[in-house]
Amino acid sequence: MPAPLTLEGFRADLAEFLYQQPDEVDLEDNPVYAGLDSLRIVTLIERWRESGADVTFVELAECTSFAQWWQLLSARREATT
Repeated sequence: MPAPLTLEGFRADLAEFLYQQPDEVDLEDNPVYAGLDSLRIVTLIERWRESGADVTFVELAECTSFAQWWQLLSARREATT
């Protein structure tokens, strides 16, 4: 099983799909405006589910920032530990 998701891992995952360095990812950015399309989001969801953070596409789509994504993922991760 993959390691639990951390904030550093979350930023690294986003950076990979945004073609940035992890420290360049602004958590206040809107995911869609930042350049993530639905296919990339679904790919990230699958990766995060494997790390123990069970979220759905609809839940993430309702969030307006990466920071809100992280709050949701953190809550789900903590609920499973």
